[in-house]
Amino acid sequence: MADIAATFPRPAIKWYETATVGYVVLALVVLIWAGFALTMRAIGKSPLATADVALIRFVVPAVALLPFLFGRLHVLRKVDSKAVLLVLAGGVPFYFVASEGARLTSAAYVGALIPGTTPLAILLITRVFAGRKISGRQVLPIGLILAGVVLMVAGQRHLVTAETLRGVGLLLLASLIWAVYTIGLRRTGLDAVSNGLLLSIGSLLALVSMMLAGLIGTNLGHFTVGEALPYVLVQGVGTGLISTLGYAFAISRLGASRSATIGSLSPALTSLLAVPLLGEPLAVTTAVAVVLLTFGVMLASRTGEHRAEQRSPSAQLLQQTSA
Repeated sequence: MADIAATFPRPAIKWYETATVGYVVLALVVLIWAGFALTMRAIGKSPLATADVALIRFVVPAVALLPFLFGRLHVLRKVDSKAVLLVLAGGVPFYFVASEGARLTSAAYVGALIPGTTPLAILLITRVFAGRKISGRQVLPIGLILAGVVLMVAGQRHLVTAETLRGVGLLLLASLIWAVYTIGLRRTGLDAVSNGLLLSIGSLLALVSMMLAGLIGTNLGHFTVGEALPYVLVQGVGTGLISTLGYAFAISRLGASRSATIGSLSPALTSLLAVPLLGEPLAVTTAVAVVLLTFGVMLASRTGEHRAEQRSPSAQLLQQTSA
């Protein structure tokens, strides 16, 4: 008997619905995450102050997403105020802590320690405040992450100064703040665009208020458009818009587990790109530490999905990133 179904034309798959496009978009997102770490490190060598780059970081997505604001006001007004505060922690507080940590260390430290230890920070917060027990599946990723952190510092102890240790401490604090921000994202229950509006507009208002009050320094008027352009492209357009929406798109095409696994490669990419772009050497011990952290995040991501398939794994944190 003839196959009746074969007589009906199958719907054509559009080019943007293919897995190939998902891989291309995800590769761009990972490159942007690496670029974020590199530009954070480069702030100290540019004429822009941290506040100037932060202004770029938040004003670009705020302006770009503004047309979506009025259609989402009724939803944003219903968000719990505590969740809003948790999300805003990922704005100005995170930015200035991470920037200072980057100034005192290297791009490899920034790219590895913040995303590499955020899953561990989330486990710590949920253990202390929610009483969630650590499962046997989580022991190995925790061990790899801790080993990576220790090796990164102790592996070059002859080069580590008090400033370096202070920078490492600030980067670990930034990781903890990012974990708080991630928990806030889950509590809001909003989509990526709404969370992006909440973070960018809220952080922009806080930042401008601090600048007008003279609480933070700025070099506005003392740098050219050309000098600010890399930060506009990487921090504003890249991190603020493309990475947030692009990661969500990649998940819809590739799945959360595969996307998180590939996304975990950003620390390694940051370390490699820092060599030619910033002239920072990559020691063998640092490279091994980055590998340990990368595999730790990969396993933590898979463990997170195994425990709760209905939400993105812990490696997605960066991703909403930068909304």
